[in-house]
Amino acid sequence: MPNLSAASWDDPDVAALTAAQQVELRARYGGASEPGVPPSAADVAVVLLARDDDGTPIGCGALRPLGDGTAELKRMYVVPAARGRGVSRLLLTGLEAEAVGRGWTTVLLETGPRQPEAIGLYTAAGYRPVPAFGHYVDDPFSLCFARELA
Repeated sequence: MPNLSAASWDDPDVAALTAAQQVELRARYGGASEPGVPPSAADVAVVLLARDDDGTPIGCGALRPLGDGTAELKRMYVVPAARGRGVSRLLLTGLEAEAVGRGWTTVLLETGPRQPEAIGLYTAAGYRPVPAFGHYVDDPFSLCFARELA
């Protein structure tokens, strides 16, 4: 069973996972770059790292505070070999618990139409479609979702 631990944005395992995520997304979206401001150590407050029983990093996710009790979910990613084992759900649940612990009541996220697995995960977890926010407003590939936690 995978386990979660807190990590820093600059952790080498997190950096490797987020780089792999960006490669996969660019392939799905024909090389299009990410809309918005990429997350950084300066603006990400929570990072969780999922590791397999042998310590291999297999997934990550982060939260960026937006103010007014709201956080944005960033860089949810599970390596292809670990998909279908509940790792993404474990990460999402862990990140939501971290948000609640910090007094954040709403989680926003952006994904896209070429990520049906992500859309399925988020809608099954209670996220609902919302209008695009922030830098995503004019991006034709952005689908935004939100969940009230409290």
